[in-house]
Amino acid sequence: MFYLWRAMAGKPAEGRQEEHMAIADRAEPIFGAKEDAGGKIMRHAGLLSAQLQQLRTRMYPPKSEKTLRSFLTNEVSKLTSIPDSTLKLMSTEGRGPVPSRLENNHRVYTLAQINELRELFARQKPAEALRFLPRRRPGEHLQVIAIANFKGGSAKTTTCVHLSHYLALKGYRVLALDLDPQASLSAMFGSQPEVDVGSNETIYAALRYDDAERRPIREVIRKTYFEGIDLVPGNLEVMEYEHETPRVLANKSGSGAIFFERLKLALAEVDADYDVVILDTPPSLGFLTLSAIYAATSMIITVHPAMLDVASMSQFLLMMGDLISVLNESGAQLDQDFIRYLVTRHDPNDAPQSQVVAMLRHMFGTDVLLPTAIESTAVEAAGLAKRSLYELEMGQIGRDTHKRAREAVDAVNEAIVRLINDSWGRT
Repeated sequence: MFYLWRAMAGKPAEGRQEEHMAIADRAEPIFGAKEDAGGKIMRHAGLLSAQLQQLRTRMYPPKSEKTLRSFLTNEVSKLTSIPDSTLKLMSTEGRGPVPSRLENNHRVYTLAQINELRELFARQKPAEALRFLPRRRPGEHLQVIAIANFKGGSAKTTTCVHLSHYLALKGYRVLALDLDPQASLSAMFGSQPEVDVGSNETIYAALRYDDAERRPIREVIRKTYFEGIDLVPGNLEVMEYEHETPRVLANKSGSGAIFFERLKLALAEVDADYDVVILDTPPSLGFLTLSAIYAATSMIITVHPAMLDVASMSQFLLMMGDLISVLNESGAQLDQDFIRYLVTRHDPNDAPQSQVVAMLRHMFGTDVLLPTAIESTAVEAAGLAKRSLYELEMGQIGRDTHKRAREAVDAVNEAIVRLINDSWGRT
């Protein structure tokens, strides 16, 4: 299937959909004949891929792109700390970006216009510039945050998406990097991995060992519909790195940096362009995850508060500790600003979950983030539409449900931003 994907990677979306259906048709079992495992998997893959493409076409017609909603003045005020009355006065006097008007005459701003306001106020009030425009200052290092755990279902991608969106809404410059071959993060940003991401267009292009095909990371970074966020998409191709690295290590034939340094060196090429990089790691502890841990300046380990998940996390930590020891023996030094555990999909009313959370806090203390990512139908509904809570407008889901979920997600992200600012020496 992987090599089939590679053969189709460079084709336009319409051509790929036809091939997916053709695969399904060719693999359809003859009546009365026993279907072998390979044929069944190929048929199911073709059917599912074609169905996903049809759903995507209905959600986002071929010539349209995913867009970000506009923001009312009261939302802009909360995001920027600029008083609502000041925004209205500026609009009336024709100062600053010109907002659009809704049918009810309410003013709305795009995120690009919100960032214009931030820059305007930062210039006008230099003593308070950080309050309006919190981007990195000289001497502050690029913050690279790896979201990790090899247990599937621990909400790594959901955490990545909401943190990326929150940071961008606050005015930070963000690079979201999809290291997972399942590419859920890419899909959340509107890039269907097997249709929109071609050969040599993932992070693998910047990490690969053959010099002739390797590309600078800047060439695989894409702008997204979400102002302030760029994306390095993923798909099955990133698995090539897991296949190539052991062969290179065995033959000692690789050129350039040691395997675990390659991602860190690639990110150094765009150090000046971003404030925060978010790494969505695979649900495994392979060479990509190890590279992410080495490149990261900080790590968030997501954990669902159930005993099976905690037991899995225990194995993850043991294996990660062993691998870090191997890195140390190779002369690599991991000096991370913070490592925190984030409780995800948390139901505060579930007694067994509360016991697990209490146990984690007793063992790890303040290394467990105080806010938790609660389990909510609002998050699930947004995910089904490939959106975050920050993209939903009031009225799209129940007001109270949305409010509770948004407050919980905000609290988690605010806690992470405080850690980032601490790492930069800000008060």
